[in-house]
Amino acid sequence: MSALRKLKAMVLGTDDSIQASNEQLQNAGVPISTADCRSCPDPCDHGNGGIILLFENLGSDLTFPGHEEYPARWNVDMESQMFGSVKAYRRQVVISTGKSDWPGVIELVSDSLALPLAAVLLAAPKPPRVEHSNHSNDTVKLPGVFDNESSSRISVLNGSHHTISDDHDTDTVLVLPDYKVVTEVARTKEGAEQLYRHSLDPTVTRIGNVFADLTLQSWVLPYACVILLCSHKRRDNRCGIAAVKLEHGLRVALEHEGWEVHDQVEHPSHHSASLEEFKGSEEEKEEDYLSQLKEAAESKRALIIRNSHMGGHKFAGNCIIYTPQGASVWYGRVTPHQVEAVVKDTIIGGKVLPPLLRGGLNLSRPGCSSLNEW
Repeated sequence: MSALRKLKAMVLGTDDSIQASNEQLQNAGVPISTADCRSCPDPCDHGNGGIILLFENLGSDLTFPGHEEYPARWNVDMESQMFGSVKAYRRQVVISTGKSDWPGVIELVSDSLALPLAAVLLAAPKPPRVEHSNHSNDTVKLPGVFDNESSSRISVLNGSHHTISDDHDTDTVLVLPDYKVVTEVARTKEGAEQLYRHSLDPTVTRIGNVFADLTLQSWVLPYACVILLCSHKRRDNRCGIAAVKLEHGLRVALEHEGWEVHDQVEHPSHHSASLEEFKGSEEEKEEDYLSQLKEAAESKRALIIRNSHMGGHKFAGNCIIYTPQGASVWYGRVTPHQVEAVVKDTIIGGKVLPPLLRGGLNLSRPGCSSLNEW
């Protein structure tokens, strides 16, 4: 904790230290790691051109680059309390654009799904207010940590992935934490309404809703994790800088662990039939859905998407990690020096790193030692 925050804690009689956060998280049943989230010394001894090894038989020097550095004047908010800075939401959608930067407000861009979708969400009937909680069966409440059933809010992001729809003039949308991809979404009011009725209405389960005028198709995402990196440079230049370096670091660290890393959505039809093609009772559909999620969790495949502003750009670099088990882990102030710990402790180990945690969904798992447990 910085000297300023220590003084503030003393004056207010509060303790927002990492130790206090650890205790709060453990009491709420959130699996945590107490390991250092920085994977290298400070200052880093892996940077400055990396390690140069001389191979005399090759007659040349080989340079192995170390951790990429942020600019010398990397000015992010290190004083504000970051834990608890996530707003409750039920679902988050990521719209295909094939871009990694966008105008400041994506809902004001013409010829964009975000524009009609914002209007549809605004006009949608509001369900009865539900008290926010971190877990429906847990009395311990944590700021920024929610059960996705505690809110009806839909968070809308643009993503860097290209559409995989048969009609390339329609969009492909990731729906999280449902962990599915929806194709053939038209960039019109009608397309937005279909998406809402199919997957976003709070009364609809993650399996989705099949209706007579359906043109949408959906599949379970065939990845063991989906990583979202805020790259919205025109909203905040720091996010544009951080996303590039974090994506590179994550790819290197994951591949070192034997993972396959994608930055575009592979068409899920290569792995399974669409959810709309499955015939059976709701219980049988849910059983099949769960089976596909478990298969994805064992795949050692990661999808990394750059996305538009998700809030808290003062905490750049920002990332969200989604898992097939339904968790979303929101991290902030992530640097390339911490990427290896994020991969080993959170993505592979299923444990939250409290110093980086902003909040998230479905993190409370009483009796579980890992977010990767079912």
